[in-house]
Amino acid sequence: MLDNLLIRTRTLPSEPPQRRGATTLGPEHDRFAVLKAAFGAVPWLQFGLGVVVILTAALVPWGVSKVLAAMDQQILAIDVSGTLVGESQVGLERHLGAWVGGSYFATDLEEIKASLEQRPWVESAAVRREWPDRLTVNIREKKPLAYWSDGRLVSRTGELFSPPNPQVAGAMPLLSGPDERVRDVIAMARALSDQLVGHGLGFSGLNLEQRGAWTLRLSNGIDVVLGRDQVEQRFERFMTVYQARLASRSDEVNRVDARYTNGVAVQWKAVTAASTPKI
Repeated sequence: MLDNLLIRTRTLPSEPPQRRGATTLGPEHDRFAVLKAAFGAVPWLQFGLGVVVILTAALVPWGVSKVLAAMDQQILAIDVSGTLVGESQVGLERHLGAWVGGSYFATDLEEIKASLEQRPWVESAAVRREWPDRLTVNIREKKPLAYWSDGRLVSRTGELFSPPNPQVAGAMPLLSGPDERVRDVIAMARALSDQLVGHGLGFSGLNLEQRGAWTLRLSNGIDVVLGRDQVEQRFERFMTVYQARLASRSDEVNRVDARYTNGVAVQWKAVTAASTPKI
């Protein structure tokens, strides 16, 4: 039976001959190849530059702060300049004394500026550092245009302000009216003043009543009632009558009412002739 059993065998290939001294590499060889490929793909130059930039960005502010701290000084003096009328040099220096002795670099210049501009006379303030230990301040004052009826001043920009010493502004016209209409009063005052100059007369003041009626005062003391409507026409009518009939007697005139259609009413200073009909 065994003689009849046919055994078929498959010839196995023989192992390839190995070189003497050679070492066979297994899967570890592939892993190292992958790592080498991965490292080779990294842009090391760019990576290094990025690290340097990050470190520099982190260290520069720190270094600057250290340098500034080493250079910092105390503020020893504050110099004030500007044309001063309402403010005083001594008063400003006393006000600024709160910042003397502070840090040259850490002192907030905007805080000083805002503090100065809260003072009634100060329109604007410019503050800057002067190395190594000084500040300089330039003051621009408000320019008063007229007195307001309650003792305040009116600036040329139309601002009402209340300094403790308004009298230093000197001789100026007196304006009055509702606060919210101060710019209207200024505009009318300028228009009437310009026309008076053309007629050889001076402007002394202007009042706007709450109900909208205007009263003009000349520099010779005469009050001219112009009312609410047709103010320009009434002013021209007054000037016509004044030049024709009143100029020669202006020192006797107390008040002129120009609200009439065909003329004006004159109130004289003399008690015996306190009032006359229309002229």
